[in-house]
Amino acid sequence: MTTSPTIRDSSALPVSWWKSSASGAQSDCVECGIINADHLTVRDSKVPSGPALVIGREALAAMIGAVAAGLL
Repeated sequence: MTTSPTIRDSSALPVSWWKSSASGAQSDCVECGIINADHLTVRDSKVPSGPALVIGREALAAMIGAVAAGLL
């Protein structure tokens, strides 16, 4: 298994961040940003200058599929 790199200051990334329209008024959710065609990043919306996790699109799709199937 490979690990995803962590960015220490996500505000330094040259991405446009967005969060789910289903997020609460207290902004208690994660935000996503597209790095390139193969990778995206996620961060805690409450800490915009905090760390971000870089995730490959294939790994994210596999995780979403496993959650949808009730495996995670």
